[in-house]
Amino acid sequence: MSRPLDNEYGSFYKGYADAATGDSLAEVQQIHPGFIKTSIVEIPGEKCDYRYAPDKWTIKELLQHMIDTERVFSYRALRISRNDSTPLAGFDENYFAANAPVEHRKWEDLVKEFLLLREATDLMIQSFQEHQLKYIGNASNTKISLKALCFIIYGHNLHHLNILKERYL
Repeated sequence: MSRPLDNEYGSFYKGYADAATGDSLAEVQQIHPGFIKTSIVEIPGEKCDYRYAPDKWTIKELLQHMIDTERVFSYRALRISRNDSTPLAGFDENYFAANAPVEHRKWEDLVKEFLLLREATDLMIQSFQEHQLKYIGNASNTKISLKALCFIIYGHNLHHLNILKERYL
């Protein structure tokens, strides 16, 4: 199945959808999971409390954000895959971050949690049938296809890995 069209998701997701390179969801699933995993595993633990500016997240906080967002997006994908058109609420990532303290968490535990969650998300996405990918849901007051959401899930991770590479590591 081809890439999602721009009208299958809100314009604020375009950067994420575009970040997931590949001409199809199957290609995205071949290209990105290994890269995402390797990129996270290779982050030196001693840098996990680093922030590149006083008002920016530490690497630990950024990884917690990636975990939280993956959970929210995966839940949306589950609901849409079941052809549920109930409007799904948005979330404020800064509010989530402010209420998800990571100072007490070990870097290794955050990495493990992320990798297990990513694996579960990958398995869920692999389970979707082609007809399900056409389902349209409503998240954050915006219509979104399941296919687009799958691209966005990978793209969100890739977006933050790019930020890590450019500004943190």
